[in-house]
Amino acid sequence: MNDTLKSSTATGRTLQIKSKSVVLPQTNIDTDQIIPARFLSTTERKGLGKHAFNDWRWQSDGNPNPEFPFNRPENQDRRILLAGRNFGCGSSREHAPWALVDLGLRAIISSEIADIFRNNSLKNSLLPIVLPESDVQALMQHPDDELTIDIVARELRTPDGKIYPFPLDAFAQTCLIEGVDEMGYLLSKAEDIARFEKSRDAA
Repeated sequence: MNDTLKSSTATGRTLQIKSKSVVLPQTNIDTDQIIPARFLSTTERKGLGKHAFNDWRWQSDGNPNPEFPFNRPENQDRRILLAGRNFGCGSSREHAPWALVDLGLRAIISSEIADIFRNNSLKNSLLPIVLPESDVQALMQHPDDELTIDIVARELRTPDGKIYPFPLDAFAQTCLIEGVDEMGYLLSKAEDIARFEKSRDAA
């Protein structure tokens, strides 16, 4: 395995993502390229990963395109994508982060990530990290370096000691650490909500 999710053994929470990277240097990769519209009829997340980047990954005869980065043997099981500027632009389909998560990705790094895609990603356990273009280009030169994404510290670290801080709001951070989406977080607080409702009714 080229990657790990470092968890607290006491709680099972994900504190860090450690992985080498897959590089897609193209700019303006839109959601139709991430998951073509013909695969949007399902509401099931499981299985969408096989259609991620479908028209780039598969040849007309159904065989994998050997030149596409996700088909290369050395890139199997990598959880971090280094992408060109303006990643996730286009329509607002939530299937895009669903497909990427099912493909095995846990973080996207780019100098620009479309706002709607970014918000959808954070709701689905996919961490979007925006760094200056020069930093992204530098990282792309070393895809075989194992990067450490510290969710708690909000830092990306490289093996040579470079540290790249990134913004992440507190609620999204909590959901990523706990491994839940927004609904999962609310359900985890069901007992607290019930107690509050009961005390309010009594008052």
